[in-house]
Amino acid sequence: MFKKILIANRGEIACRVIKTAREMGIQTVAVYSDADKQALHVQMADEAVHIGGSPASESYLVADKIIAACKETGAEGVHPGYGFLSENAGFCEALGKAGVTFIGPPVGAIEAMGDKITSKKIAADANVSTVPGYMGLIADAAEAVKISNEIGYPVMIKASAGGGGKGMRIAWNDAEAREGFERSKSEAASSFGDDRIFIEKFVTNPRHIEIQVLCDSHGNGVYLGERECSIQRRNQKVIEEAPSPFLDEATRKAMGEQAVALAKAVGYTSAGTVEFIVDGDKNFYFLEMNTRLQVEHPVTELITGLDLVEQMLRVASGEKLTIKQSDITLNGWAIESRLYAEDPYRNFLPSVGRLTRYQPPQGDEDDEVIVRNDTGVYEGGEISTFYDPMIAKLCTWAPTRDRAIAAMARALDQFEVEGVGHNLPFLSAVMRQDRFKEGRLTTGYIAEEFPDGFTGADLSEDERMKIAVAAVALRYMDEIDRRAAQGQKNGELDGGGLVADLSRRSALIGEDRFDIHLSGPAPDTPSSASVTQPGSDEVIEVSFGMPYEKSDRIAYAFFDNDQSLIMKIDRRTMGFRVRTLGADLNVDVLRPHVADLMALMPVKLAPDMSQFLLCPMPGQVVRLDVNEGDVVEEGQTLAVVEAMKMENVLKAEKRAKVLLIKAVVGSVLAVDDVIMEFEDV
Repeated sequence: MFKKILIANRGEIACRVIKTAREMGIQTVAVYSDADKQALHVQMADEAVHIGGSPASESYLVADKIIAACKETGAEGVHPGYGFLSENAGFCEALGKAGVTFIGPPVGAIEAMGDKITSKKIAADANVSTVPGYMGLIADAAEAVKISNEIGYPVMIKASAGGGGKGMRIAWNDAEAREGFERSKSEAASSFGDDRIFIEKFVTNPRHIEIQVLCDSHGNGVYLGERECSIQRRNQKVIEEAPSPFLDEATRKAMGEQAVALAKAVGYTSAGTVEFIVDGDKNFYFLEMNTRLQVEHPVTELITGLDLVEQMLRVASGEKLTIKQSDITLNGWAIESRLYAEDPYRNFLPSVGRLTRYQPPQGDEDDEVIVRNDTGVYEGGEISTFYDPMIAKLCTWAPTRDRAIAAMARALDQFEVEGVGHNLPFLSAVMRQDRFKEGRLTTGYIAEEFPDGFTGADLSEDERMKIAVAAVALRYMDEIDRRAAQGQKNGELDGGGLVADLSRRSALIGEDRFDIHLSGPAPDTPSSASVTQPGSDEVIEVSFGMPYEKSDRIAYAFFDNDQSLIMKIDRRTMGFRVRTLGADLNVDVLRPHVADLMALMPVKLAPDMSQFLLCPMPGQVVRLDVNEGDVVEEGQTLAVVEAMKMENVLKAEKRAKVLLIKAVVGSVLAVDDVIMEFEDV
């Protein structure tokens, strides 16, 4: 077994590998760029070596610097994690020549499966079901359009060396095929140094289901069940689970056996993943093989009880697998939510900045529920523009899918992140959707469920009422605490009639108003409330305990039907900002007569910015497609901005004339910087 290994990666996956290596008694070496000098993986490792500038092309993608760090520290092996050099055959070969073990598959397997064109040919020869498509090299956009018409729309345009959603586009017509080819080719060159593109048929209403395989160098191989990865945004997975709610045992066995057959056909060793597209009739088609550890590997670990990083280390050191296929059992259900630094209210655009607050959920004292959070960040750390915007991977396990979903919903409500935009409210909203709970998933889930973008969860009147009651109770207790701090006793307050006054308030949530009267055995422990709404004689009685835990940031409310409400709160002048159940709300808590007057206040309108093209995220302008004086049409491409290695195409929202262009190609812009100005025509 290794005595010391180097992790050629950063962020959560580097931290993840370090944890297992530490448990196995293996020393670890971290590498870091300028931007990662204070990163968590650097702090966790036994040693750390600086390898260059912040851009990955100057550090994490430079094989010679990784190898030099191995020689400097005496590392015997390199775990590549995922991304960067993890599927680079040249890096694997160079390590071998330097006498360092690559903790992953052999060069031949990486070469065969790393090229998506070659891998499909090998899969077909191994009798693995494949998607129809054109596997040859495509010269230009015109040829891409011609091939797309021959295959039949819709088609998927993909980078041969791609991964992580980069270099991928779906095209439904000639214009999209031309644009998709150009953008995929550019992204592929930027991200992988390889701009080869291929095209295949896009299966409509597909599910993305992948099989985890594990093989040793002695001819043994097993599959560890499947992962459902259908909920994706821009071809990047957002929520994963294991097992899939769709597969039956016969389909699982067929997919698993084909996956292992493919792995053995290329002499694969280590952990790897074979990805399939599955249609509504459970027909499955090979997509690609990822010759590395997957981002979503924790859900497989949670249902099998295996540590995949440990298995990779043992296989790389020459050990035989100690498990056979008959030993593999899938126990319970696991779900993973990827927490990204991106703003769901702005079409999931990347966000950068400092994490002014980062408090993951601690989980509940429940032997039948597991909460796991894999991360590479900490409170006070920075999310930069140089790398993938993933903050953490939150996982829950429970004996059943329903309980795993409930545990995830609760954990998301407990997760505190401030300082950057993030997708916590979106993840929480998905957990509450009936369609998700029923397991009716496709890769088009997000587009179908949120066709106009994400604007927050749509809460029921009952849920809004409970939030109103909890907010009034919080305000009540805050005032009691404030007065007590000033030396007034509860009895004195009651004697002066102030408690009764404090207990009657109106809560305003948007256009909804709730008139609330709190009552309870003691002023600081309200246990019931009556709620009325203007224009209605109906009085609703609610019993609750508020709260069993009260902090500056999170409050818990318990209602008479055993439902609980977890609220992340920020105190405002007139009430609270409340984030719960996937919603982000301002709740004003006012005296009833003040609430009457609020209805008469004028509404401040947002400024009209329709005559400007604003940069939607921090990024670099890589292309301007129009000139000053041009008349542009709705949907026409205006500019391309690159952020976190993804190219974002900005298009005209209406017909207009370009009056002024304020940015140039190469400009690095902040959110809402003006790119160009228009005038009506």
